[in-house]
Amino acid sequence: MLIATWNVNSVRTRLSQIINWIKEVNPDILCLQETKVIDDAFPSSHFEELGYEVIIHGQKSYNGVAIISKFKIENVKKGFTNENKTGGISIDINEQKRLISAEINGLKIINVYVPNGSSIDSEKYDYKIQWLNYLSAFLDDQVKNDDLVCLVGDFNIAPSEIDIHTPQKYEGGIMASKIEREALNNVLKGRFIDSFRIFEKNTGHWSWWDYRNNAYELNKGWRIDHIYISKNLSSKLKSCVIERNQRENLQPSDHAPVLINLEIDSHYEDYLDVDDDLFEI
Repeated sequence: MLIATWNVNSVRTRLSQIINWIKEVNPDILCLQETKVIDDAFPSSHFEELGYEVIIHGQKSYNGVAIISKFKIENVKKGFTNENKTGGISIDINEQKRLISAEINGLKIINVYVPNGSSIDSEKYDYKIQWLNYLSAFLDDQVKNDDLVCLVGDFNIAPSEIDIHTPQKYEGGIMASKIEREALNNVLKGRFIDSFRIFEKNTGHWSWWDYRNNAYELNKGWRIDHIYISKNLSSKLKSCVIERNQRENLQPSDHAPVLINLEIDSHYEDYLDVDDDLFEI
C-alpha cells in the first residue's frame, strides 16, 4: 500500500501537477496540506475520475487538508475532538482547518498541517505550541495501543540538526527550536516511528526548499514533511522516499511529496501494480 503526504500550496494551482503525479505513481492514499480552498470549491471530481474517494476540510485562501483514497473512507473526523481537554488559548482551536483523520483499510490515517509559527517571539509561535499540545491530547484520546496508525503531514519542524541544510545558522530558530521539538516529541510519545529515518540516517535529504534565494538550485532545504507510523507497523514498512523531482515542476509547490510503501494483506496484492524501482533510496 502506497501512502503519500504532500503540502501542495494550493490544490487548484497545482492540480495538473498532482494529477500527473498520481497517474505516474499510483498511490493508494494521498494526504494533502495547504489546499487553500473551501470544501465546495475543492476539485474533487478530478480525483474521483481516477477512482479515488475524497474527504476535505478546507478554508478560503489558507490552510486546508484533504485525504484522497482508493479504499473506502470511514469514521471521518475533521478538526480536534478534544477541545475541552487542553487549555491555554482563547480562540477556537478548530478555526484554522489543519487536521483531518479517517479509518481506511484497517489503518487510522491522521493528516495534519502544523502551524509554521512565524518567529519564536510571536503570538503565532505560542499558537503553534498550543496546537501541538492539542494534537498530543487528540492522539491520547483517539489512538489505542493496538491501532495501526499513520500520522502524516507538514509538521513545520525539523526533528534534528541533520534535517536542516545549515544547522549552525538555523538551530534554535523557528522550526528548529528546543520547545518545538519537545512539543513534537510529546505528540509522538515514543509510540510512533519516523519512517524516513528507518532507511536513511544521514543528512542532505529535504522535503521543503524556500522559494527565495535559489534555495532549491543550491539544495538548501529542510526535512519538515513526515510520515510517522505506529510501532506495530514497523515490520510492514518496505520503503520511504522523498519525491524531490516534483520540486522541479514549472511553478511547483515549495514542498515535495513523501511516500511510504507498507506491506498489505495478500488479497490486495493483485490490486496493486507497483514499480519497485520507485522505492530505491
